[in-house]
Amino acid sequence: MRLDHVVINVRADMDVAEATFRDLDFTVTPRGYHTLGSINHLMIFETDYLELIGIPEGGETRRADLLTAPLGINGLVFKSEDVDVTFNHLKELGMDGEPPRSFSRPVEVNRKTVDAKFRTVSVRPDIFPEGRVYFCEHGTPELVWRKEWQNHKNRTTAVTEIVVVATNVAETTTNYANLVNSKAEIQSSDLANIVTDDVLLTIYSPERYHDRYGEAGSDLGDRGSMFGALVFKTEEKSNIIRLSNYDALLEFKN
Repeated sequence: MRLDHVVINVRADMDVAEATFRDLDFTVTPRGYHTLGSINHLMIFETDYLELIGIPEGGETRRADLLTAPLGINGLVFKSEDVDVTFNHLKELGMDGEPPRSFSRPVEVNRKTVDAKFRTVSVRPDIFPEGRVYFCEHGTPELVWRKEWQNHKNRTTAVTEIVVVATNVAETTTNYANLVNSKAEIQSSDLANIVTDDVLLTIYSPERYHDRYGEAGSDLGDRGSMFGALVFKTEEKSNIIRLSNYDALLEFKN
């Protein structure tokens, strides 16, 4: 199982979010307009990427789900070569949600506008209440992983770890281990790790999470789980940045 991308929901605050990530020295792609009604910007790495997703002015009715979804880190997306096959696998696991859907967005390449095409299928929402967990099949990967977008001034090259915070570490760990078909490493009742082909999933209890991040960590509140941090590989100095506007924690590790 390989990571495709992670998602930060910025709702109607895309202009500020775009500027924020440019100020963090990411190379940010031009704004994309999905046929589903959402807008986005990407930060492309070697084999995965970070997506900012939101809604345009007047687009509240088409993507009302983004208004009700948690602000900040709310999407974990794995690669799929065929989402129909993935959908059948989710059925076998008892994790299937809605059937696969197709969408696109225009991309300008060499002064021509072409469509980047995608098919996705999601895990049933109640399985992972911390956010949207789904699979993406790229019909046109060459329109996403472009060299001019993969070099970042902050020298970030990959997403290496997803930090999940849950009141029930055992149940959350079991669900992720089943989904990615990988054995969990249970460190204790409040910490577990799952290693996929290219990313580490770390599941913490709220207390253990704050042991790692202290006051920089997000507050779980009355939620049962959340995505607590994204960890990136960088060739620069290690650093932790909290984006209070989006209740998102980003850790950069050399």
